[in-house]
Amino acid sequence: MTDQDAGRDPGRGATSSRRAYRTLTGSGPGPRPSRAGRNLPAAIGVGLILGVLVVGSLVLLPWAFVILVTIAAAIGVWELDHAMREGRIRPPFPPLLAAVLLVPLAYVGGPEALAVGFAASVALVLLWRSTGEPDGAARDVAGGVFIVAYVPLLCAITSLMLAEPDGVGRILTFVLVTVASDTGGYAVGVLRGRTPMAPALSPKKSWEGFGGSVATSALVGALAVTLLLDGRWWAGAVVGALAAVFATVGDLAESSIKRDLGIKDMGHLLPGHGGIMDRLDSMVVNAPVCWVLLSLLV
Repeated sequence: MTDQDAGRDPGRGATSSRRAYRTLTGSGPGPRPSRAGRNLPAAIGVGLILGVLVVGSLVLLPWAFVILVTIAAAIGVWELDHAMREGRIRPPFPPLLAAVLLVPLAYVGGPEALAVGFAASVALVLLWRSTGEPDGAARDVAGGVFIVAYVPLLCAITSLMLAEPDGVGRILTFVLVTVASDTGGYAVGVLRGRTPMAPALSPKKSWEGFGGSVATSALVGALAVTLLLDGRWWAGAVVGALAAVFATVGDLAESSIKRDLGIKDMGHLLPGHGGIMDRLDSMVVNAPVCWVLLSLLV
């Protein structure tokens, strides 16, 4: 059939459109995605490997953990920069890559050094972009400042936690409550999820899953603070519950960014997860929350 013949057959175009829709959504014949929405065995395997890396670096030497976070921040910066360029935002990349030094700087110099380093990174983004073409400069600078704040700055908060005398316990507590939030919400959402939480951003996220996140993270927080930090159980429950709230906010915020940029994942480095930032979206938002709460309550 020629193109001209196809044009005279209105049913053919409609059939092709329906077939394409079924292919994209998994509603047609052939293998369908699981209700979980991801490759579960690959996701579990990657999660276990990441957990071993984090715990192993903490056991070996604090600096090993700082280096690990710095590498993760550098990959995250690259992923977010690449994603923004898909959306025709072109922040200056060299200052963004240099900003990952905020992670070791915070460990050595504390909050004051981190504040100065962040201000210097923002100034470098402005200076670097000012040497280029004026077209789109405001958009590019805004994108660059956002990346510096979202990835290196928030990742550097983990260095502030680690620098405390009981820093290893604080980092483990922060990681455990965040992972518990993700795992609890995922399990309850798959099994009992009925009420969409934000269908426009994350169709698989439900209010039932959110309740599972809060409950699981609060329980794990109570145990972690009691056993790792010799704190009060209720303080750990508060840390865990609020960590679950902000972890969900971080997840939805990144979903909003990806939808605005027209991409599904930030990257493809981690099978079953996507990119580094698809795995760290809740953790980077949770880092300052756990740092403040642990400082106040424990």
